[in-house]
Amino acid sequence: MSNLRKAFEKGKAFIPFITCGDPDLETTGKIVREAVKNGADLIELGIPFSDPTAEGPVIQSANARALAGGATTDKIFDLVRELRKELTIPLVFMTYANVVFSYDSERFIRTCAEIGIDGLVIPDLPFEERDEFLPICRKYRVALISMVTPASSGRIAMIAREAEGFLYVVSCLGLTETRDGISTDLASIVRAVREVSDVPCAVRLESSTFEEAEMAAHEADGVIAGSPLVKLIEHYGANAVVPVGELIQRMKNVIR
Repeated sequence: MSNLRKAFEKGKAFIPFITCGDPDLETTGKIVREAVKNGADLIELGIPFSDPTAEGPVIQSANARALAGGATTDKIFDLVRELRKELTIPLVFMTYANVVFSYDSERFIRTCAEIGIDGLVIPDLPFEERDEFLPICRKYRVALISMVTPASSGRIAMIAREAEGFLYVVSCLGLTETRDGISTDLASIVRAVREVSDVPCAVRLESSTFEEAEMAAHEADGVIAGSPLVKLIEHYGANAVVPVGELIQRMKNVIR
């Protein structure tokens, strides 16, 4: 069983998203450790990019702060190396195709494998173009995580058949953070997946409401929280470690 699948073994998985380097890499490391302590099952680490086209203003700003603070891909690799000395939790990177290309795709993915990254989420990579990275990911056993959105419609079954690790379900159309609540029929998406695959489905939330988290967990196998945590980090800065941990613990209790 892959490390990613283990995140879903003990019930509904809670997956926090953290932008690496916001407000600084030292704080990111502390937040990751606090997330594990408070019940995170898998952690999605964002590698900042200058033009994060899939994100709304909250995470766009986090990317800008991280880059302005000097975060680089190599420094983030070093951070993960340090974290892996003590943590076994599944970790995935979320970044954009240009980051991988500019680093050199094989070098990037090989390094991911060497430092203990289990999967890669590339939101601007169309499913039909996944072969740009898929052979390299399989060579180094780094799962290329597939995404579905409300616009995926009749393509859901096709994407689910090929999905590795888990299926990343976006809960609304448009940029992240730009809508309140879940604006799609999660039950129908999960049902379409279940007809062709047993891959776990994790739904990304765009608000911090516990009702939304509970509803998502009722339909899916896991919940991803991004902007609610990033907002806390924006507000508290280097003092965000404890507030972020408390929110993770509360949301984890809700979805379980």
